[in-house]
Amino acid sequence: MSAVDDAIQGLRAKIASGELAPGQKCPPEGELATQLGVSRSSLREAIRAMSALGVMEARHGSGTYISSLEPAELLQGFSLLVDLFPLDSVIELFEIRRVLESHAAAGAAARSTPELIATLEDLTAKMEQSEKSADISHLDALFHDAICQASGNATLAALVKLFRSRGRHFNVLDGVGGEIVRQSSNKGHRTIREAIRDRDPSTAATATAAHIAQTEHWLKTIRPEPHL
Repeated sequence: MSAVDDAIQGLRAKIASGELAPGQKCPPEGELATQLGVSRSSLREAIRAMSALGVMEARHGSGTYISSLEPAELLQGFSLLVDLFPLDSVIELFEIRRVLESHAAAGAAARSTPELIATLEDLTAKMEQSEKSADISHLDALFHDAICQASGNATLAALVKLFRSRGRHFNVLDGVGGEIVRQSSNKGHRTIREAIRDRDPSTAATATAAHIAQTEHWLKTIRPEPHL
């Protein structure tokens, strides 16, 4: 293990133990390097690596701080990697999405509010009226994100958003059978929306699982090329 790896492991241990807490300013560089038993140059490299992951933040003229360590912030560091996934890996992500988003939909149904229903109704109406696949994809992302946010689990919402980011690069609306895909998707959105409106967690979860499974099926069948 290199000195930089030693420094990273030392920083991780201090953060995991709570010795360095979210938002806390780290000790001066020399002091921290001594505590970890590494050189200043190794510590700087370790801090750069931890900063790239969203764990630490170097502020010019102020020092180095631990980030908020919020899941949504930390997961942003993985978005670049997810955006490199090939289609078959994206399809595997859909299997995970089915579980996560079904749970989110059940939570959203249990916590359903008039404001949430109004948002979902507006988004479904716009999706059904739109003719551009890029606009539909954007509205679809907002629809699913609204449900995940309403579930009350910020970590789940962040994970789903991360997984969805690459899936949006594979368009199943513009190719052969695109209209069938669109009609199926619209129907799925309406069923999910109505279940949430009716405060029916079981139906909301089942409808969401079926909706995502349908999209997964189209991806396997059409196998679209990725686009940015």
